[in-house]
Amino acid sequence: MEDISFKIIVADSSHKVYSTVITEEMESSAKARGTGIAKRSPAYIETKMDEGKAVIALTSDGTWAGFCYIEAWGHGKFVANSGLIVSPQFRKYGLARKIKQEIFKLSRKKYPDSKIFGLTTGAAVMKINSELGYIPVSYSDLTDDQEFWKGCQSCVNYEILMSKNRQNCLCTAMLYDPHAKKNHTEDLALREDFKKELKLFDRWVQLKKFVMLKLTKSKDSVMSLFL
Repeated sequence: MEDISFKIIVADSSHKVYSTVITEEMESSAKARGTGIAKRSPAYIETKMDEGKAVIALTSDGTWAGFCYIEAWGHGKFVANSGLIVSPQFRKYGLARKIKQEIFKLSRKKYPDSKIFGLTTGAAVMKINSELGYIPVSYSDLTDDQEFWKGCQSCVNYEILMSKNRQNCLCTAMLYDPHAKKNHTEDLALREDFKKELKLFDRWVQLKKFVMLKLTKSKDSVMSLFL
């Protein structure tokens, strides 16, 4: 693999030229995964750049390589690192991990008392989150801000989320609590078990996806009998 150096910095107004390619890649990546994310316009991404709430990865020659931004919910009580995306040509370089580390640092700097959370179906992202100190939690531990949950409406699995009264879905919820006891034995054990059993956890996620999708199809089949 070719050795490529990346510069990961806090995005600003000078990076607005990349906003369209970033949003297009976000959408195409979501479609490829068969999931959905809150659709964002180039203008929205540009606002995050103006606010200093995003990080961007560039190669030494200025080619866009990756991006991620911060969103605050519940009057700043919760923060999400959203829209993590790496350009297809620069995947397999460990860039996603580096971007996650930088956006996490920025989140802690801007929102030192906020809980940082994420929803994901990817084992790789779960592993990175675990390394940063996140632990798996239930959906009830996340923000109840209605604006956040509206973002799930563009996901192909939104019907599953609502059928579960927003308490479960294909995504796994993970949370970093800055006020949690750093030496809390139970949390540390959970985090270590999570990292050790990542492959097993990934298989569980796939099983969860299979079961939920099967139940949804069964429900649709039953409903069709009454139409």
